[in-house]
Amino acid sequence: MDGPQDAPVLVIGPALGTTWHMWDRQIPELARRWRVLRYDLPGHGGAPAHPVASVADLGDRLLATLDELGIDRFGYAGCGLGGAVGVDLALRRPHRLAALALVAASARFGTADEYRQRGVIVRTNGLEPIARSVPERWFTPDFASVQQAIADWSVQMVRTTDPGCYIAACEALAAFDIRTSLDRIGVPTLVVAGSEDPVTTPADARVLVAGIKDARLALVPGTSHLVPVEQPSAVTDLLVRHFDSSGQDKHSGGGQTTLLRPVPSSASPQTGSQAVVPPDAEPGSAEAPPEVEAPRPDPYEQGMKVRRAVLGDAHVDQVAVDTDDFTSDFQELITRYAWGEVWTRPGIDRRTRSVITLTALVAGGHFEELAFHTRAALRNGLTPAEIGEVLMHTAVYCGVPAAHSAYRVAREVIRQETTPQE
Repeated sequence: MDGPQDAPVLVIGPALGTTWHMWDRQIPELARRWRVLRYDLPGHGGAPAHPVASVADLGDRLLATLDELGIDRFGYAGCGLGGAVGVDLALRRPHRLAALALVAASARFGTADEYRQRGVIVRTNGLEPIARSVPERWFTPDFASVQQAIADWSVQMVRTTDPGCYIAACEALAAFDIRTSLDRIGVPTLVVAGSEDPVTTPADARVLVAGIKDARLALVPGTSHLVPVEQPSAVTDLLVRHFDSSGQDKHSGGGQTTLLRPVPSSASPQTGSQAVVPPDAEPGSAEAPPEVEAPRPDPYEQGMKVRRAVLGDAHVDQVAVDTDDFTSDFQELITRYAWGEVWTRPGIDRRTRSVITLTALVAGGHFEELAFHTRAALRNGLTPAEIGEVLMHTAVYCGVPAAHSAYRVAREVIRQETTPQE
């Protein structure tokens, strides 16, 4: 934490693969006006390596920390994955947020397939291939060539991240999609995008602004993904003006001031109007209706979610394209019963189900399906070596010829899925 003890609180969240030091050049000015809290993602920057299950899990961990510090309401700014945390808080805990800034963020980050395959690559090759590629994804070519020390710093940040936590964060981003929920965000929101960002593009930023009622867009020219690092002064100025204009909130918690209005400084006098925050609604006094047993939910929707998570959007989308009147009932059967009834059962995890599925497919000689279930096994956490062990086992119990064919199919899929993209 930086800044005066009695100042309003501003929480700042980092991007995937970075540490809180990505915000270093914003701190001198922000800390004159706010009590700034920065945090590291799990396994990043030396933080404890406790992987998260979802973006909401990250939000809950952050709120638990803020509760321990006695911080009730706060402003929030986040970049990339840190921005996703801010959006999640705005949706699930809007009473905690006074204002929001989303930097290089998106309602959906790329595609689920992209992030799940990145997890496969890291699980197989470690973080080195990802680390080497970050300067070209995070910075414009001119900046990376001139600021070689910063480019090297970015590589080292990713290189020293815990691989398991990085993979878990990729899975969290793969599952993150709030495109249909943006209209529920009611806090004043600033969306900042780099004009040259290939990761979260200006088009992604415009989706956020179009969906959030009280949002405005700031496009920073000549800048890529890590906008706060590449254009620190511009981002600092945008944050100061946004949170300065968001009014006051006089609710407090645990002795901490929760004024959103910054502490006056010689460089920036205190101006603006006061925002009114309605009190929490009291629960009604009417008698609760009698409990009625809910009907059993149709497993189709959950089955489709699991089918996409395991096999990938590209595969499921292609199946949908290929489905016609003759095969539609069969595809519905698979989605509802195989994926919605069996793959969702809690008795065993998805890794184990992949082992069973691979074995059964080898036994039945279903090598076409073995190919996309090999891909699924990698995404469910099996390593190439573990898949090799499964196939070795099938040589004994399913026959050497079947295992030989399975090795040939699986080797090609593994090569495709684990080779880092140039």
